[in-house]
Amino acid sequence: MNQNSIQTSTNSEVLSDILKAIDGEFTAISCYELLADQAPNADIKQRILEIRNDEIRHYETFWYLYISLTGKEPSPKINRQCPADYRSGILAAFIDEQETVDFYHDIARNTNNQVVRDAFTRASADEQNHAVWFLYFMNN
Repeated sequence: MNQNSIQTSTNSEVLSDILKAIDGEFTAISCYELLADQAPNADIKQRILEIRNDEIRHYETFWYLYISLTGKEPSPKINRQCPADYRSGILAAFIDEQETVDFYHDIARNTNNQVVRDAFTRASADEQNHAVWFLYFMNN
């Protein structure tokens, strides 16, 4: 990917949304580590850690996009408190994943930068898959 292809037509709103996505992924990475440690069995723990690995990949992708577009490194921050118990954590994760699907679709729709659009479209599909897993964990 060359820098010129990434920089085409990216407005300040999209850059702000990428920063918000970086913070969201940074928060999810932290919360899902705690959630995995609270999992009721090894299979659920492993699945949560796999979801966490997807979040790490999204974080790294968005980080790279932001640096490529601005020449600046973002300063990620935790944007919400992780729930203290497993059940609350699973519910919060489900809601967050569903809201993130919509947010990432909005980012993809609000840019004509194909690299940004593709990255957020792919990430939104992962987030939807994560939501299904968290719904499954809530009901079992």
